[in-house]
Amino acid sequence: MKKIFLILGIIITFVACENSNKPTQTAQKVEKKTVIVPAFNGDSAYYFVKMQCDFGPRVPGSKAHQQCAEWMVKTLKGYADTVFIQDFKTRVYDGKAFDGKNIIASFNPNARKRIIIAAHWDSRPYADNDPDEKNWKTPIDGANDGASGCGIMMEMARVMKTHRIADNIGIDLIFFDLEDYGAPKWADENLHNDLAWGLGSQYWSKKPHVSNYSAYYGILLDMVGASNPRFPKEYYSQRDAAWVLNKVWRTARDMGYDDCFLNEIGDPINDDHIYMIHYAGIPTIDMIHLNGEEDRTSCFYPYWHTMQDNIEQIDVKTLQMVGNVVMKVIYSE
Repeated sequence: MKKIFLILGIIITFVACENSNKPTQTAQKVEKKTVIVPAFNGDSAYYFVKMQCDFGPRVPGSKAHQQCAEWMVKTLKGYADTVFIQDFKTRVYDGKAFDGKNIIASFNPNARKRIIIAAHWDSRPYADNDPDEKNWKTPIDGANDGASGCGIMMEMARVMKTHRIADNIGIDLIFFDLEDYGAPKWADENLHNDLAWGLGSQYWSKKPHVSNYSAYYGILLDMVGASNPRFPKEYYSQRDAAWVLNKVWRTARDMGYDDCFLNEIGDPINDDHIYMIHYAGIPTIDMIHLNGEEDRTSCFYPYWHTMQDNIEQIDVKTLQMVGNVVMKVIYSE
């Protein structure tokens, strides 16, 4: 065995000497790709949130719902390459029929690699989590629960019109309808069904606006406009789309927002992303404000499904932060 080691030693020495006589190769410098992310304007996003609220509660079947839809479609047509209007009929928890309207604003519609940013634009017909029981049957403005995500998406559309994303990336901004018409707390127990929520996203996930549609991933924005937001890693997002969740939360951390984008698992939430994952097969995460264990009457933000979920709860700084993160994610693709 010693002889083998001796022979190997001679060979190694010879090779080392040979290599020492060769000119040294300098390591090639690898340049990182420079990502140019256009500026997101939190004040403009706030304007889009307020415009929705100014119509009044956007309850399906109401005049405010119709007027808001018309305004959103007209505004988005001024920004996006293509706007799809997906009309559908559905029934809510008590069997009552409604006409719904999903609105899809598309950028680079021919690009195969697509990313979805989504939110719901309808508002809750019942303030059934309000501390005053007299308000339980009153519709809410849904400033944070609905309008905040839509306001961020509309500002994204405004920016993307003039600051084009790469041609090989397609962006679909999907505004889901009839998300928030689930059974109120006073309804018969038999009427409480998870499938009574997210009716617009259920319809779209089974019948997308484009045949044979697929997307790389999706980000759902829900309650993303209040002060001091708390965004843990929603349970189903972590379970079914961990790589997307980690991408977004890592971006937020790198931008200095780790005090709001928490590295902890949050509650499992029955939201639009569930249907996008299971019906459409698109890995989708839910960016949603969830309370901590130390202070909660529910897991959601304090004014969820109450009369206080109005424009006064919306913080420009939060809209700016969320918009910055989502824009950085998509422009880095």
